[in-house]
Amino acid sequence: MSALWLDLVIVGIYFAIIIGIGWHFSRRSGNVSDFALGGRSIPWWAVLASILASEISAGTFFGTPGEGFRLRNYTYAQLMVGYLLARLVVSAVFIPAFYKHNVVSIYEFLEIRFGPRTRSVASVIFLVTRSLASGSRLWVPTLLMIVIWNQLNPERPLGTWEQFWATGGALVLITILTAAYTAVGGIKAVIWTDVLQIAVLFGALGFSVWYLLGHIPGGWDGAKSFLTGPHDLKLWEWSGDVPADPEFVKNYGSSWGAIKSVLESEFTVWAALFGSLFVTLATHGTDQDMVQRMLTAKNKRQSAVATILSGLADIPVTYAVLTIGILLSVYYGHVVNDPALPMAAGKPDNTRIFPYFVVDVMPGGLRGLVVAGVLATTMGSLGTAMNSLATSYSRDFHFRWFKTPDDDHVRVRIIKLSTVGFALVLIFVGLATAFVKAHNPGLSIIGIILGSFGYTYGSLLGIFMVALFTKSRGSETGNLIAMAAGIIVVAFLSNLPNDVWNMVSGGPLYKNFAWLPVIEFPWRIMAGTLATVAVALCFRTSKAPGGGLGIR
Repeated sequence: MSALWLDLVIVGIYFAIIIGIGWHFSRRSGNVSDFALGGRSIPWWAVLASILASEISAGTFFGTPGEGFRLRNYTYAQLMVGYLLARLVVSAVFIPAFYKHNVVSIYEFLEIRFGPRTRSVASVIFLVTRSLASGSRLWVPTLLMIVIWNQLNPERPLGTWEQFWATGGALVLITILTAAYTAVGGIKAVIWTDVLQIAVLFGALGFSVWYLLGHIPGGWDGAKSFLTGPHDLKLWEWSGDVPADPEFVKNYGSSWGAIKSVLESEFTVWAALFGSLFVTLATHGTDQDMVQRMLTAKNKRQSAVATILSGLADIPVTYAVLTIGILLSVYYGHVVNDPALPMAAGKPDNTRIFPYFVVDVMPGGLRGLVVAGVLATTMGSLGTAMNSLATSYSRDFHFRWFKTPDDDHVRVRIIKLSTVGFALVLIFVGLATAFVKAHNPGLSIIGIILGSFGYTYGSLLGIFMVALFTKSRGSETGNLIAMAAGIIVVAFLSNLPNDVWNMVSGGPLYKNFAWLPVIEFPWRIMAGTLATVAVALCFRTSKAPGGGLGIR
C-alpha cells in the first residue's frame, strides 16, 4: 500500500505542476498571436522539446515496445531515415514560406496561392483527420488502468464492456485536465508543459531499460544469448516480408512481384527512404498540429534548427523504446514463465505487455514515474492537437463566417471555447476507438494511429507541393478534383472499400485486382501525394500566383 501511495504522490505532483504552468500563462495570452503562436518568442530548444512531445505519444510509448516485442528487432527504426530527410525539406521550403506570409493557420497560405476554396477544403481535411488520429490515441494510456485493476483483482478481471466504461472514464478525465491548461494558457502553456513532459518521458524510458536489464541474467549480453533467430536484432530489412506468390510471379514477372512485396510490407529500407519521407513531409509540413509549434520560434532559422534536431533526438528515443520491447520478449519468453500474461488471439498481447510489466514487476516510485511518463506523452500530444484544431477552425472558418469583431479578447475567447469543443470531439473518437479495440484485441496500435491519416494527408501534401514547387500550376477547381483523386487512389490501393463492405455485409464489394498491391501504411501518403500532384498539374493557375519557389 505504501508503494501505491508513493506512485500516487508522484503522479499528483506531476499534475499539479502542469496545471500551475497553464494557469501561469493564462495571464499572458491577451491576443491571438500570443495564444496561438506564443508571440513567436519561444526559444528553439523549447520548440524542439515540444516537437518531440508531440511525436512521442502514448501510442508510441506502448505501441512501439509492442512492435519490438513482436518483431524482436529494430527494423521499425528504419523509418527514421525518411524522417530526417523530410525535416531538411520542411526546414528549407515549407517553414520559410509560412514565415514569409506570416500565417497563423498554415492553410491561409493556400488561399494566398490559390484561393479560399482550396484553403477551406484543406482545413477540413486537417480537422477531420487530426481529430481521428489524436482521438484514437486517447484510449492508449488507459491500458495501464485496466492492467492495474486486473492485477489487484485477479479473481475478477474486467470484462469487455467493463473495460470499455473504465477506459471511457479515464480518457474523459485526462482530456478534461489537458483541455483545462490548454484553453487557459494557449500554445505557451502547451510548449512549456511539453518541456516538462519530455524530461519526465526520458526519465521513464531510461529507468525502464535499466530496470529490465537488471532483471535479465547477464544484462544485455544475457539477453542477446536468447536473440538468435534469423530476424532477431536485425537493423535493416531490404526486401518485403510478404513472399511473392509463385502463381503471381508466373503471370506478372518476378520484378513486379518483388515491388508488390515491398509495397505490402511495413518496415523495409525502401519504406524508410520513400514511404516515411512522404509521411513526415505531410505530418511536419502540412499538419497545423505540428507546424504551429514550429511557427512559435523567433524566426525561420531557429524553427529549422529545432525541427532538424528533433529528428536527430528521435533516433535514440526510438531505439530505447524498441529495446524495451525486445527485452520484454526475452524476459517473458525465456526468463519468467508468467501464466497471467495478457493474451490476445492465443498469443501474448503486445499492446499490453509493457503496461503489464510496469504494474506487475516495477517497484513503487519507479512505477509512478513511468505512469507519469505515459500521461506526459498523452497530454503533450493532446494539448497541441486541441490548440491547433481550435486555431485552424477559428481562423479558417469561424472568423470568416461570423464576421467576428477585430477584437483580440473576443477572438481569443472564441479559440478557447473551440478548444473545449474539440476536447469533446476527441473524447467521442477516443471512446469509439476503445470500443473497437475491446472487440478486436488483435488490432495494432501503430496501425490504428498511422492509418487514420494515411488516407487523407497525401492529398494535403500534394496540394502544398504544387503550391510551393510550381508558379502557375493548380487551380481552385483542379485542386478539389486532385485531392479527391488522391483520397480515392489510397482507399482503393489499401483495399478500404472491400474491408468496409465486408464488415457490413460479410462479403467483398469487388474482386481484388490480382496484379495490384494492397499497400501498407508507410506507402499510403506517398501514393496519395503522387496521385494528387499528377491531377493538380493538369490545371493552370487562373490568377497571378503567390506561391512557387519564389515565395522564399
